[in-house]
Amino acid sequence: MSQSSPEIEQLIQLMARLPGLGPRSARRAVLHLIKKKESLMAPLSAALDRAVAAVRVCETCGNIDTRSPCSICADPRRRESGLLIVVEDVADLWAMERAGVGAVSYHVLGGVLSPLDGIGPEDLAIDQLIGRAGGFSEIVLAVNATVEGQTTAHYVTDRLAGSGVKITRLAHGVPVGGELDYLDEGTLSQALKARTVF
Repeated sequence: MSQSSPEIEQLIQLMARLPGLGPRSARRAVLHLIKKKESLMAPLSAALDRAVAAVRVCETCGNIDTRSPCSICADPRRRESGLLIVVEDVADLWAMERAGVGAVSYHVLGGVLSPLDGIGPEDLAIDQLIGRAGGFSEIVLAVNATVEGQTTAHYVTDRLAGSGVKITRLAHGVPVGGELDYLDEGTLSQALKARTVF
């Protein structure tokens, strides 16, 4: 039996969909928001409205920004480096940026190959990557060290064969089964510096 109005229950259910929040955590978060309605809930609501209207997916790299091409792709210094880092998700791109890897370009695949989940090459931004590859001297495959991540890396390497672009991957300092978004910036930075040919 519900203890609150349908509006509050809907808010709890929506919050429970967020990663890391279950029904109990969502209920606590909603109660906190309601208690701080003027100082927290109203500004959050306004920020969400602005984000819904402004957020775009970059047509070049797949990053999330308020413009397309995103601020990373619009920076001419990044193209000059000749380095393109391929990541699975936007969270991984942001992790690389937090690590301060330098003025590099990125490409977000939008996931990894996973036949069991019905995710094939056509579901990822691999064709777009192949189209961009010729403009770079090196492509770093910075995918997670999972079975699916390594399968995706092998597939991308096969597709880029013959392109004349140097293909590298992150060093083995990234733990097997680890995800980039959960690693500290020092580990990411060192892993990029010690990258090896794939």
